[in-house]
Amino acid sequence: MTMTKQDADATRALTALEDADASVRLRAAMAIGTAPDPRFVGTLVERCAVEPDFQVRELLTWALTRHPSALTVPPLVAELDSEGAQARSQALHTLSKIGDRQAWPAITRAHLTDTDDEVARSAWRAAVVLVPEGEEPGLAQMLATQLGRGGRETQLSLSRALIALGEVIMETLRAAAADPDPRVRLHAKATEQLLRDPDAGFECAIEEAKRIVALGTDGREE
Repeated sequence: MTMTKQDADATRALTALEDADASVRLRAAMAIGTAPDPRFVGTLVERCAVEPDFQVRELLTWALTRHPSALTVPPLVAELDSEGAQARSQALHTLSKIGDRQAWPAITRAHLTDTDDEVARSAWRAAVVLVPEGEEPGLAQMLATQLGRGGRETQLSLSRALIALGEVIMETLRAAAADPDPRVRLHAKATEQLLRDPDAGFECAIEEAKRIVALGTDGREE
């Protein structure tokens, strides 16, 4: 059977995704996203799990979003059980970009508390995008169990995820502000400051939280 030009182009693009040169892989991902084809989906998902270059991974995700979610969500959900941290993280990231809430049940407590910070951060972002209406308070409580975790970037990611849920987080944050762990208390207060003043920046929120904690739970000087 004679190969059509479309088939030949598809074969070249799929082969190029494995090229040693990141710029070649980048162009291949862009070409696939520009001309979506169901035959690309499996390879795109597989490449997300192993692609070492951040920019290429972002284009792989973009290319997946260009395909129907009915084709992309099932293999991405399957990746959430992968032993590879990058596979889990990138699948969660891509699901957050696709935004299909059918993926919501696949995001579990294990993902939200994953010991790998990148996986957990991707899970937090995906969860706040996909959470069904009415389940935000429960998600807020789950996310609050991670307050105080990690360094600045991890804590900022969690704060942003919580803030994306809106005012429903206030009760949870107030409870966390009384936690025995000072890191949890400080992170909870900083998140509340960011919710009230999104333009303040995380560092300013942390400093203000330190001041409030030092003055007492109501933040007023006696």
